[in-house]
Amino acid sequence: MKNISLFKELKDFLLLWSSQAVSGLGTAMTSYALVIWAYQQEGTATSVTMMTLCSFMPTILFRFIAGAIADRWDKKRMMLIADLFAACGTAAVLMLYTFGQLRIWYLYIINVLLSFMNAFQEPASFAATSMLVPEKHYARAGGLQGISGAVISILSPALGSVLLAFGGMQVVLAVDLISFAVAFATLLIWIRIPPMPRAERDKDETFLQSCMAGMRYMKEHKALLAMTLFIAATNFLAKLGNDGMLAPFVLARTGNQQQALGVVQSAVSVGLLAGSLVVTIMKPVKRKLRLIFLAYALIFAGNVVQSLSGQVWVWASAAFGTYLMAAVMNANLTVVIRSYVPIEMHGRVFSAKDTLQNCTIPLSLAIGGSLADRVFEPFMAVDSPLQRVLAPVFGAGNGAGLAVMFFLVGCLGSVISLLQLRRPVYAGLEK
Repeated sequence: MKNISLFKELKDFLLLWSSQAVSGLGTAMTSYALVIWAYQQEGTATSVTMMTLCSFMPTILFRFIAGAIADRWDKKRMMLIADLFAACGTAAVLMLYTFGQLRIWYLYIINVLLSFMNAFQEPASFAATSMLVPEKHYARAGGLQGISGAVISILSPALGSVLLAFGGMQVVLAVDLISFAVAFATLLIWIRIPPMPRAERDKDETFLQSCMAGMRYMKEHKALLAMTLFIAATNFLAKLGNDGMLAPFVLARTGNQQQALGVVQSAVSVGLLAGSLVVTIMKPVKRKLRLIFLAYALIFAGNVVQSLSGQVWVWASAAFGTYLMAAVMNANLTVVIRSYVPIEMHGRVFSAKDTLQNCTIPLSLAIGGSLADRVFEPFMAVDSPLQRVLAPVFGAGNGAGLAVMFFLVGCLGSVISLLQLRRPVYAGLEK
């Protein structure tokens, strides 16, 4: 009876979650196939990173506007329009590829347009989930979303490779369009998202004022602003460590063994899945902020463990534990934000928070490679008094400089995370 009652309470969310997961798997397979195609065409890492940048930047730049629109407009309509544009982008790639006209710069343009639409889809989806899920089930909903994300990350490379091998790019793109049709029809026909209440003061706001309302809200609520700035700082550090530099670290230390990288990356995905299952099954934690900051400290400690070892199984074990804690942390952080912020402000506050906490990522990605290639790796390759002290700990061959980077990032990130436990500014953020 308890399970039946739970299903009734979450029925619309479960329909939305499962259908979006199907669509997400199709999109992930397409992204995987297009990365392979782009690298085959250009033979450079720059072509791949440019695709990532084109997919990332418009979302950040337009998130403020999107959050205001998400709180004003019908959430279901926004999500349908965004999904339709995404399908049009996939259809355009399919047509160009079929007629032999696909070029790398076409993908840059399409990724920019899709990223623009994603800026609107994400806050609408965040707000819709808040309205479909009772507050007591926020953690469970976050766990389910984490499970689908982890499963997609595990399955998309394998399924994408199989479809590419037996059917080619056209089959991958066609499957993506079919998965979109499933998600679109489910949302259009079977899911009803209730209208969001609007505060009286919001009705008198101009559109520009509404766009900035999320930022004003965070400025007025110091605890939320402090949390967002903390995440921005840790995002910067994480991209300098195993969250952004894991592949070059493993490849450099193993002499370019792709099998070793596959093992470690699989451990990442399995860790995310395990952490999401834990959050879905376990009872909600009462002291969520304490758990969040301790989880952050353990996540960064994973960098230290990886830096001090040359064994693949140690890197994989640390990656598993790191991303298990990341899944638990993300789910509980989402619960804190959903519970703290009034539901009529979810779109705007989510957008402002997401923009601030992610604005450090492009800078970190831009300088991370240069720090590794031009500072740490050369330093550990040349004999010096400090190098002779560090070499017995981190080695002296390829990847030793990256190991030093991982160690420094891990230590600094853990210290910053633990210091948050004693900051009184967070009082009141957790209900």
